[in-house]
Amino acid sequence: MRRPPRLLAAVAAAVVLAGAGTWTAAVASGDTRAVRVSDQVMAVDGVRLDTTYVTPAGTGRHPAVLLAHGFGGSKQDMRRQAEDLARDGYAVLTWSARGFGRSTGKIGLNDPKAEVADVSRLIDWLAKRPEVRLDKPGDPRVGMAGGSYGGAISLLTAGYDHRVDAIAPAITYWNLADALFPDGVFKKLWAGIFVNTGGGCARFEPALCRMYDRVAESGTPDPAARTLLEERSPSAVGDRIEVPTLLVQGQTDSLFPLGQADAAAKAIRANGAPVDVDWIAGGHDGGDMEASRVEGRVRAWFDRYLKGDKATDTGPAFRITRTGGVDSTDGTVRLRGASATAYPGLHDHRRAVPLTGGTQHIANPAGASPPGVSALPGLGGSGGLSQLSALGVGLSLDFPGQYARFDSAPLTRDLRITGAPTATVRIASTRDDAVLFGKVYDVGPDGTRQVLPAQLVAPFRVTGAKAGKDVTVTLPAIDHEVQRGHRLRLVLASTDLGYASPAAPATYTLSLKGDLSVPTAPAVRTAAAPLPAWVWWLPAAGAVAALALLLTARRRTAAPAPDPELAEVPLVIEGLSKRYARSTDRYAVRELSFRVEKGQVLGLLGPNGAGKTTTLRMLMGLIRPDEGEIRVFGHAIRPGASVLSRVGAFVEGAGFLPHLSGRENLELYWRATGRPPQDAHLDEALEIAGLGDALARAVRTYSQGMRQRLAIAQAMLGLPDLLILDEPTNGLDPPQIREMREVMIRYAAGGRTVIVSSHLLAEVEQSCTHLVVMDRGRLVQAGPVREIVGSGDTLLVGTAVPVGEPMAEKVAALPGVASAARTDDGLLVRLEPGGTAERLVVELVRLEVPVASVGPHRRLEDAFLTLIGGSA
Repeated sequence: MRRPPRLLAAVAAAVVLAGAGTWTAAVASGDTRAVRVSDQVMAVDGVRLDTTYVTPAGTGRHPAVLLAHGFGGSKQDMRRQAEDLARDGYAVLTWSARGFGRSTGKIGLNDPKAEVADVSRLIDWLAKRPEVRLDKPGDPRVGMAGGSYGGAISLLTAGYDHRVDAIAPAITYWNLADALFPDGVFKKLWAGIFVNTGGGCARFEPALCRMYDRVAESGTPDPAARTLLEERSPSAVGDRIEVPTLLVQGQTDSLFPLGQADAAAKAIRANGAPVDVDWIAGGHDGGDMEASRVEGRVRAWFDRYLKGDKATDTGPAFRITRTGGVDSTDGTVRLRGASATAYPGLHDHRRAVPLTGGTQHIANPAGASPPGVSALPGLGGSGGLSQLSALGVGLSLDFPGQYARFDSAPLTRDLRITGAPTATVRIASTRDDAVLFGKVYDVGPDGTRQVLPAQLVAPFRVTGAKAGKDVTVTLPAIDHEVQRGHRLRLVLASTDLGYASPAAPATYTLSLKGDLSVPTAPAVRTAAAPLPAWVWWLPAAGAVAALALLLTARRRTAAPAPDPELAEVPLVIEGLSKRYARSTDRYAVRELSFRVEKGQVLGLLGPNGAGKTTTLRMLMGLIRPDEGEIRVFGHAIRPGASVLSRVGAFVEGAGFLPHLSGRENLELYWRATGRPPQDAHLDEALEIAGLGDALARAVRTYSQGMRQRLAIAQAMLGLPDLLILDEPTNGLDPPQIREMREVMIRYAAGGRTVIVSSHLLAEVEQSCTHLVVMDRGRLVQAGPVREIVGSGDTLLVGTAVPVGEPMAEKVAALPGVASAARTDDGLLVRLEPGGTAERLVVELVRLEVPVASVGPHRRLEDAFLTLIGGSA
């Protein structure tokens, strides 16, 4: 074992059990192996830590694992993973860190004298548990894992407490000062998110709060601020981390980019410890976190280094997840692994790419406003901007006059960049202090479409710039393939939304001092997709298949030609079917047909699982139908079809920059589409949305209703002929719903068409002119609202007492009855053709139904329930 840490000698306080805790048994739905769960509160050095202890149900001693949660989370975030590890033979302890969940104390950002000391006390407790395997008295066999904040505490504890045997930190930092103050530039948006997520400055240790206020006010990190954060960083004890380490880092992460894991890997490997590195598709900016795969690899890591199972395959020394487009069948992003037998670092096998551009002058505007846009912290989620960039969709912004650009010639062959490019530039400024932001774009053959890989930038501060200085800029580490015919574009900008720039105006003079140096890491090879069995018999069957196709003339080599007779019809759907994935007989949508004319506001209704969302996804070209076709203005819909430019969509709201006004957000969005400004018809869309003077206010001041209207205004930019709105009134109060109704009616009044999917039936009745009702993937009824609501084949049967489900089923089975559904007042009964109210009353009396009244219904809600037979 390694030497005892100094911290253990400095902090000596007993762990006191605040209560005996509650023991329960838990069984996962897909796993019959039970585990024992104990929730306990422990008093540690003056604070109370809320813990959960999960162990296998059997007897014996097991290796222990400490699971740490991310910043702003709690122990509950780790509960499922803890139970899964317990089922695999581990004793697992998870806890809420100081200031989070039900634990008390101030947030210390993993202060060695607070949060790190707390973990050592938890290890003391594990050493006394009869379920935990010991290496020697007081020394349990224990590993640690966690993401972000929890990943850092794993690294720190391994440096401070010699009893930790293996760690698996994910998407975390090695040096927090470098992460929040990269190259001397304040990462203001992420720092603000940290403070707000923690509950405000007062929830932090006073020294941290004072430091944040000081740096946020000045915009410039000072040496004391760096020291405070470095003391709380794993890098401070990097020479003491000597345990097997699995480093999982996110490629879409402007908070803790790949360089943080690179520094950790170098330092820990220098200590002689095994280190594997895994770059996942996601990160703090969104994307796929690959939770299942990563948890499996962590489990294998602990099986090898905690259980001592040397036969366990822990995976390659280095692995990258690469994005390979979108699966047209379900809209998911395709991921494929690439690996190498050794970690190449960020500068492996560099290739020089000449750039041109000459000497350029750019401005740092007063107040550093307006700022350029790259990553947008807080707007990630499962499909963040960085994931869009991986799919070749760019959303970044550089303002003219505020950036210099240097372009390569079109590439003559594909180029895979794996690591951090570098460039040396000459910088002169009218002021001594200059702040710039370096980024490398992938520019398409036409020169207009450009993508910023992972939406990452490299900020850097240049002191003494007034006299001119040569600076080597290390650009963000990425894994990105630039295709043949594309160009590389180095951009040096004076502002970025996520960072603090000097408020004083200045002029920067920039020129290149050499080529762009690009790492290629050729030893990293992408795994080949597995070959299905049919590949092996395909050659033998190929000739037969080709002959059959030729003889039957069924082979389709191109999309159907436009139908001129439908050129003025917004939407025609014929025989549309879509099977569930991996199913031959289960349908999400089946044989759906309907037509929508100009000027209609059509409501798409149906219970959950009716197929509405699948239909909309096919309509927007996101997935392909299995049978049938969709035509918009006569053109068949395919992914990427040009006619989709005439379709606008509002789906699950939109993310806006809170500090920008409503108008600025819309202008930014339209600029990102690359279409001419005059085509936006911004004023017309805003007039229809009816936001008035609020357009000049910051979006953070908007009510929920105003945000919804702004989102719909965004969908209306360009005045699309067909507007699709999915649940546009979610979260709105009655006055806001009325305003949204007026927006839809005004939009359609100009001869355009609106399709709205909503669960608010009373609102659909007032705002829609036509309806399509679906149930179980099929069309139930379509037509004008007044015809469906006023249909005479549906009766409301009032009863003296509520009717049970068995009786409703008996009524539905009567001759002449199509369906029957229970309501609060009785039954809704839809008659088959030829059925009469008189015959129904006779049958109801025979069944001893306590009939109080019978009459036609007049509400859409009643009609809807009747049409779907109560399946909602």
